[in-house]
Amino acid sequence: MHEISLVRNIFHTLEDEFPGEINKIRSIHLKVGLLSNVQPILMQNAFEAVLLDESKYNKTSLHVEVLPIIIQCEICNTKTEVNNYKFVCSNCGKPGKNIIQGEELLISKVEFEEETINA
Repeated sequence: MHEISLVRNIFHTLEDEFPGEINKIRSIHLKVGLLSNVQPILMQNAFEAVLLDESKYNKTSLHVEVLPIIIQCEICNTKTEVNNYKFVCSNCGKPGKNIIQGEELLISKVEFEEETINA
């Protein structure tokens, strides 16, 4: 299951980006394209498995947004959402291969614990 290594890589990336702050992360938001070869339910299961193994992440939740495949026609410049893996322009009907969305695996947002300040 490659999702476990993906989840571990996400946490390593966040540890590198926010040194000393990993315990304050409460929520991780991902954008995952349909062509990224990542299944959201498997990603969530892998996330839960890593949480069991790594107690420092136990207050963190994962949110996965699946992005559709979008192509841009090289002939008429129309952007088309791909359905049923038919890479055809909705405007001119020509086949398209210029994928502009759908291959992503991005950390789109990280939410941290809010600190309360006593005045």
